[in-house]
Amino acid sequence: MQYRSRTNNSSAANMSNTDMNMRGKIIFYEDRNFQGRHYECMSDCADMSSYMSRCHSCRVESGCFMVYDRPNYMGNQYFFRRGEYADYMSMMGWNDCIRSCRMIPMYRGSYRMRIYERENFGGMMHECMDDCDSFMDRYRMSNCMSCHVMDGHWLMYEQPHYRGRMMYLRAGEYRNFRDMGYGGMRFMSMRRIMDSWY
Repeated sequence: MQYRSRTNNSSAANMSNTDMNMRGKIIFYEDRNFQGRHYECMSDCADMSSYMSRCHSCRVESGCFMVYDRPNYMGNQYFFRRGEYADYMSMMGWNDCIRSCRMIPMYRGSYRMRIYERENFGGMMHECMDDCDSFMDRYRMSNCMSCHVMDGHWLMYEQPHYRGRMMYLRAGEYRNFRDMGYGGMRFMSMRRIMDSWY
């Protein structure tokens, strides 16, 4: 059985193939190796639980997506770009709960972010415009607890060299990672989500 995310018919009719590729498409499967029931998604989905009871593999046909293990884009996050993920649960160390997903729109432009050592933009501050594989090595900064994204889309990682759990950030102020459910995490590296990934 197949499920599709709902889209507005009138807007979909006006959408060119280029627009569709910009929007992206991800297919979730209940079982490993793209088996079992599946759900196609071409936009954000805040709660997938009514479409699938479990998910063990997925295929990204176009675009980039973040998936979350709780509804409403909460909980652990994982980034997917174009490709096949035949058994991503083993790779991620998750259980079979994928409860929401968010499409990351393609971005072309400058990248700029300010990272802060403490909550509410306190402590040491550094302005970044490119990837950083270790806050400690580059800035002598042992923790990052808030940030302000001015331009671009970014991934923040809990370990140096873009490893460990991650968080997706788009333009906005992030005053307290603890209030966002990341109280036990330290973010130690970050990278830009580039248009070449799409």
